[in-house]
Amino acid sequence: MWSRSRTASTTPSFPRPSPTPSPCTRRPTGTSADPKGHVVANFVQLVILGLLAGGVYVAVGVGFGLVWGVLNIVNLAHGALVIIGGYITWQLFTAFHLDPFLTLPIDAVALFVLGYALQRGVINRIIRAPLLFTFLLTFGLNLVIVNILLLIFGSDFRSVTPAYAGKGLEFGSIVIPYVPLISLGAAILLSAALAFILNRTRIGLAINAIAADRDAAQLVGIDLRHAYAVTFGLGAACAGVAGGLIALIQAITPTAGEPYTLQAFVVVILGGLGRVSATVVGGLAFGLVEAFGQSLPGSGSVFANAIAFGLMVLVLVTRPQGLMGRLR
Repeated sequence: MWSRSRTASTTPSFPRPSPTPSPCTRRPTGTSADPKGHVVANFVQLVILGLLAGGVYVAVGVGFGLVWGVLNIVNLAHGALVIIGGYITWQLFTAFHLDPFLTLPIDAVALFVLGYALQRGVINRIIRAPLLFTFLLTFGLNLVIVNILLLIFGSDFRSVTPAYAGKGLEFGSIVIPYVPLISLGAAILLSAALAFILNRTRIGLAINAIAADRDAAQLVGIDLRHAYAVTFGLGAACAGVAGGLIALIQAITPTAGEPYTLQAFVVVILGGLGRVSATVVGGLAFGLVEAFGQSLPGSGSVFANAIAFGLMVLVLVTRPQGLMGRLR
């Protein structure tokens, strides 16, 4: 557990220039002459695409939930860190023709270093301050990062389109796109790696101890400054990987990160604050809700997001600890 005993807790589209991140845009079309078969095929396609899109939300949410649960910081710069990861993937793909999925470890390392430095040099100074101060600081960091990215890359849309983009496995009328499928696998591997670090390494156990009782952890000799910085670095590394995955699915701009911060918040609320597995469930649930929301007649990504956010409110009212969380 890395929760500080607080209650809290799309379907992939092929890359296109869109300022609003919503991977859940493709609607299934069945071809069966049997009406029942058509309905079943559509349902299965929606489930598949919702789960695949949920992988992106898992990647976006795990780092956000870690920082919130351990440091009690709702990081408003999380989306900006996600976009940095996207630009690293785009740069490596365009300049060196490196496969986008092979850039993910580079995203993780680069963002870990950046996150560690930001926490150690800036955020650590107000780590015990009221929550409002961390809101203001991370909001300011978000603005700084966005404007630096604008100076470097401009405001044009950037997308990553490898040769296999737009292709997928086909089983009759059921289509499984390659890019979202691999992205889901990458998100699960990322979550498993984070869970391993938190539960099987010395620094991970120290992070858990701090989350349980900061003062007691300090009494037994844990270096709080280092552990805080590693925690924020891990959260930033996860954001970097998420950004690399998003660059494959959506076109990115420096200002495209803010919706991902909100979506990460919703994912953590849905799943529950305190466990990596809970965030995985929250991300997949968000993807499914958005996929089925967009399948409704006359609906779009905005309506689907409204449904997902409405579900978040419902979870807060009926089960404030989240789908897999525990009240303490």
